[in-house]
Amino acid sequence: MARSTIVELAKAAGVSPTTVSHAFSGRRYVDPETKARIVALADKMGYRANPRARRLRTGGAGIIALASSMPFAVAAGPARLGFLMEIAAAAAVTALSRHLALCLVPPLEPDSNLDALEVDGAIIVEPMVEDRLLDFFSARGVPVVSIGRAPGRDDIPSVDIQSTATARLMLEHLGANSRRVGLITGEQRRNSYIETEAVYAVYAAERGFSPVALRIDESGGESEAAAAAERLLRSNPDIDALCVPVDAFARGVLDAARLLDRPIPHGLRLATRYDGMRAKLATPQLTAVNLHLDQVAEAAIDVLIAAMEGKEPQRHAIAPPLLIVRESSAA
Repeated sequence: MARSTIVELAKAAGVSPTTVSHAFSGRRYVDPETKARIVALADKMGYRANPRARRLRTGGAGIIALASSMPFAVAAGPARLGFLMEIAAAAAVTALSRHLALCLVPPLEPDSNLDALEVDGAIIVEPMVEDRLLDFFSARGVPVVSIGRAPGRDDIPSVDIQSTATARLMLEHLGANSRRVGLITGEQRRNSYIETEAVYAVYAAERGFSPVALRIDESGGESEAAAAAERLLRSNPDIDALCVPVDAFARGVLDAARLLDRPIPHGLRLATRYDGMRAKLATPQLTAVNLHLDQVAEAAIDVLIAAMEGKEPQRHAIAPPLLIVRESSAA
């Protein structure tokens, strides 16, 4: 059957063209039974929503950006399938279901030109203090949502990635069979590092040991982490566990442990935050945390759509972080 128009579909369904539009865009409430009837009739009549017409009505491009100031050394991973890419994959599916296209902004050099980015909204993954990407979009009046709270920017709506709960989960697991746990985070000031360091300070005080916390520049990646971890372990030989939230840094710790003849896990127990390919392909495999990034990405898309429409976002319940225990921290 030839493709029908929205007016013909609305007439067949006994509703207005506006209701048909809302049924497909998902941006206004439509009774579920009515929506199901519209969708069934659309399939039968060969109707397809016209994104070009929608852009003309709204004046928008129908495109949102996903970006992070995390350098490639930590944002990606083996075959470029890292933390950022997992969020991007889930976000792209959700965006498409909301009739939006997702533009992935790759990790950029500090002097990269962003002026070519013409989008209706942006999601920034784990922004840092005075984040360049956050400032760029905000200065241009583009609605922005952050995954992980933006430090010092309470005006930016965010989706919580439960950094405090995740840190506590890793530390309690490591501390159950260790005398002294150390911490390695990033030098850049992102909320996940800030929260993790705060939890670690409390945990060390509770356990009665002197905290040893090290910060590493993210751009150094695995090699910088290996050198820093070697120095830390030589200076503190009583440390028998390390909490290393950044998976790239955790892989570097494995190299340092081999160099120092500290077998994993019997000479050093190790856990990281993100349960991605780096954790799964490491030797030994790394204990990590399921952060439910698919749920995080879906929530971020919906919060951004609400921001773009000037509405209060609905709160999405993200499942609690789940520790995946592997050989690197086995008792």
